[in-house]
Amino acid sequence: MNTSGAVLIYATAPDAATAEAIARRLVEDGLAACANILPGMRSVYRWEGQVEAADEVVLILKTVHDRAEAAMRRLGELHPYRTPCALVLPISGGLPAYLAWLAEGVTAPPAGPGAPSPAGSRA
Repeated sequence: MNTSGAVLIYATAPDAATAEAIARRLVEDGLAACANILPGMRSVYRWEGQVEAADEVVLILKTVHDRAEAAMRRLGELHPYRTPCALVLPISGGLPAYLAWLAEGVTAPPAGPGAPSPAGSRA
């Protein structure tokens, strides 16, 4: 059973460079502990009344429930799509050591205006 509160954010991006830029920013900002970028995905979807298809990249972000809302908000700000695919998925379990590492890799938000960013800190 997952008692860490870990979640995955499943998202898509138009290309690997965009996915990596989003991933790096969320990890640097302490909103995700890790990201996986999976190239070579093809999406078929309805957009503005038409069936469309596009090559995309899957972006999987690993975070905790308490940081998921902020991570989703930041992802939306950084993403080039008007309506990006971004879903929070629960994790039902995992290796305890990995779940602990994941939780430790996600930082609390800065204390307030002028507080130092966690981006420069290294564990």
